Amino acid sequence: MDLDDLNTLPDWMRPPRAEGWYADDLDHLPDAPEHIELIDGALVFRLVPQTVWHSAVVSGLTLALATQAPPSIAALSGMTIRLDRHNRPEADILVHATPPEPDRTWFRPADVLLVVEVVLPESAHRDRTVKLRKYAAAGIPHYWIVDREDAAPVVHAYELDRPTGAYVPAGIFRGTLERPVPFLIAVDLNELLA
Repeated sequence: MDLDDLNTLPDWMRPPRAEGWYADDLDHLPDAPEHIELIDGALVFRLVPQTVWHSAVVSGLTLALATQAPPSIAALSGMTIRLDRHNRPEADILVHATPPEPDRTWFRPADVLLVVEVVLPESAHRDRTVKLRKYAAAGIPHYWIVDREDAAPVVHAYELDRPTGAYVPAGIFRGTLERPVPFLIAVDLNELLA
């Protein structure tokens, strides 16, 4: 990209200040694409089309978590988490324990019990390394990465080890996902694609 290309960018793509973007700036980008997140002060866009597999897994797992959650806990897809001033990633699914606020655009890490990222080829590095570290550093207690093995979803579950501030593996689940935390969960992973 040369300097002439930068001059043809839409106005909303230009950072509002010399030091770049802040988390709160995401709420003031009316012409931006639907799925946008902020990682280390840089705007990140979903650059690949949505796939049926990804959409089915996100929808099915969100519904399964929402129906099994206690009344004070809810599951949502496509919401952002304001980790700090320079980071506001969009989670495929997040489970939170906060009162309903219809106009809310982001969640604090302290409100989030579980984040689920369903891996796309374009997001694999961010989901498996960048977000894994950032969500742990923010103190989010549970993180799941859903990979695709042939056509089946495979869930890699992690729990936050408070003394180290890092995630530790809590299991790899094929066929059936059963977890006692953050609440009692049992999901037939093959049914997510039915």
